[in-house]
Amino acid sequence: MEVFVARQPIFNQQEGIFAYELLYRNNHVNEFPNVDGDQATTELIINSFLNIGIDALSEGRPCFINFTEKLLDMKLPSYVSSKNIVVELVETTRPSRNLLEILKEMKKSHYKIAINSSLLDELNPYSNIILEQADFIKVDFQKTDKNLRQCINKKALNTDTTLIAEKIETNEEYLEAKSSGYSLFQGYYFAKPAIFSTFDIPACFTSYVDMRAFISKEKTSVHDIVDFIERDPSLSYKILKLINSPANKLKEKIYHIRQAVEQFGPFEIENWIYVLAAREELTQTSSISLDVAKLCLTRGRLCEEIGRIRNGQSEKIPGYFMTGIFSFMNGVKAIPIEKMIDSLPVNEEMVQALMGVQNEYKDVLDLAVAVEKAQWKMIGDICKKLEIMETDLFKLYAEAINWSNRMVVEDICYL
Repeated sequence: MEVFVARQPIFNQQEGIFAYELLYRNNHVNEFPNVDGDQATTELIINSFLNIGIDALSEGRPCFINFTEKLLDMKLPSYVSSKNIVVELVETTRPSRNLLEILKEMKKSHYKIAINSSLLDELNPYSNIILEQADFIKVDFQKTDKNLRQCINKKALNTDTTLIAEKIETNEEYLEAKSSGYSLFQGYYFAKPAIFSTFDIPACFTSYVDMRAFISKEKTSVHDIVDFIERDPSLSYKILKLINSPANKLKEKIYHIRQAVEQFGPFEIENWIYVLAAREELTQTSSISLDVAKLCLTRGRLCEEIGRIRNGQSEKIPGYFMTGIFSFMNGVKAIPIEKMIDSLPVNEEMVQALMGVQNEYKDVLDLAVAVEKAQWKMIGDICKKLEIMETDLFKLYAEAINWSNRMVVEDICYL
């Protein structure tokens, strides 16, 4: 499944890029689709941070993201680092006591706030107080006239807010904004939004709402969290991609979910599961077959167990489980394997195996696939090569099937 994010630069007076605004898109058409604002923002955050990667989008600069009051009530911004985003209130937001309290809490947590000039309502008693919480005021040059802009400019002079002239489309508008004291500029005159895309591995059979409740328990262990994440190839993929962010400065590649959880921390994992749960609650999801979900987990588990006994180990060996999982998702969802493993901090041998290079990971994967397809000659040849008894192999396969049946929660898979 291909996902999209549009990015439009915000320039300073020297015409250097100060920040970017991230915009939701659901295809290559460069316009906002007709979708609910709550859905658009949750999808945007997940696509920006967990799929494409915020480092690639931001290039080290802050990113403006639009939030509705409903998402602010849900405290969704608090699950994303204040170092990465500027919280921009959508134009339809109305000043209120509730909004004021939310913004005060966000300011205490060091979030930057951007409001649109449409919030500056002279008849609303909360308008001026909310202005005091803002770091930026965005003024739409296509929806305001010069007289209104002058009034807004006077209000801004009495605060520490920075004026952003948006929807600048001509040189005349740019020169007017610059001479009127605007510090930042955004619009088609400078650059249209650029669309970024990547492939997402859809969620399979985990309810993130249930997972959020589970992980929030005080006595939840790292083992429990790892077990829950490994049930969902999509979440495993997202966590690995997130921890591979340059901001985390990894000293070595991570190719096991336990390593990722221990390094990233249960609290950060919980934050991202909250965001995924919010999307689940706000959007409708379609289902895929439970049988497909079970087959995916079975292959991963079988690869893991074959790798374990092949290497004479009593404990699981990292990498084999994900090799099986990712190979299956590649086939089912037709996601190019190059896209799937791009930027993942996985074992190089595992990458080569997924790309078709013959090595021990590939031998194990080939054996698991041969068992699924009942290719008896291939099973015999690979078992001989790996020095594994066929009777042991089929016992492992039966155990993997039983395990995957237990892992599938309830009777629905999320796509």
